[in-house]
Amino acid sequence: MALQLIPLHPLFAAEVGGLDLRQTPSPDLCAEIDRAMDRYAVLVFRDQRLDDDQQMAFGEALGPLEEARATVDAHKHRLKHSRMADISNLDVSGDLLAADDRRRMFNLGNQLWHSDSSFKATPAKYSMLHGRVVPPQGADTEFADMRAAWDALPDDTKAQVRDLVTEHSLIYSRGSMGFEEYTPEEKLAFAPVRQRLVRWHPGSQRHSIYLSAHIGQIIGWPRPEAMMLIRNLTEFATQRQFVYAHQWRPWDLVMWDNRSTMHRARPFDDKRFPRDMRRVTLTDLAPTLEQAMAA
Repeated sequence: MALQLIPLHPLFAAEVGGLDLRQTPSPDLCAEIDRAMDRYAVLVFRDQRLDDDQQMAFGEALGPLEEARATVDAHKHRLKHSRMADISNLDVSGDLLAADDRRRMFNLGNQLWHSDSSFKATPAKYSMLHGRVVPPQGADTEFADMRAAWDALPDDTKAQVRDLVTEHSLIYSRGSMGFEEYTPEEKLAFAPVRQRLVRWHPGSQRHSIYLSAHIGQIIGWPRPEAMMLIRNLTEFATQRQFVYAHQWRPWDLVMWDNRSTMHRARPFDDKRFPRDMRRVTLTDLAPTLEQAMAA
């Protein structure tokens, strides 16, 4: 079947109409969704009144899911499925997290530009975030098209960065905002991994810049010089012409391709309003260093 697609931005992102994701998609429909993701990188499905089982089934139809969540105090998990990430400001009882709860402090890092699970040896492919309870104001999610950003880079910058390898870790991203206290188990789980700085996206046959706040080093570079380059690239790649801002409605499901986009949460009064968001995440096929750089 052909999807009903309404573009949301001149470069990428589209709304998908006419689908009820409570029905697990067929292989043919999954193939259509993949093709739409290759083109648009961000898909918005409105009014999807899914429960956890249905959201998990939708993700599993599209590919293998990530096995492990990455957060502090991971044993404090309120959701039914261990592979479903709780992107909320709620504790295990469903109450607002205390202002000084370390999970709240850690989750503030979601407001940094990042790519999901770039800190894992095999990073994320698609993320599927479902809005169960949405604050009355704020809390948008912004997405940046890393393919368009690559296309717009000057040729000399492309030559400079094309073959660079970076290190990613949650410790780097959270350290940039002052969160530095981890258990020994968390330090082990968050050990840095290496990723390409430039990737080839096979579905769209385009290169993308694989940026993330989780980057803390470029292999072979002095760290101050490396981090200044990453900062400059991030500022370039998140200019407004490359960004789609999603204003959440209850029951939206937004899916994005972490291989070709970055995203960030925008602030809201999280000490006053609940935000219940649940994410299912597909894992990529292999570490970026093992993936081809062109067809």
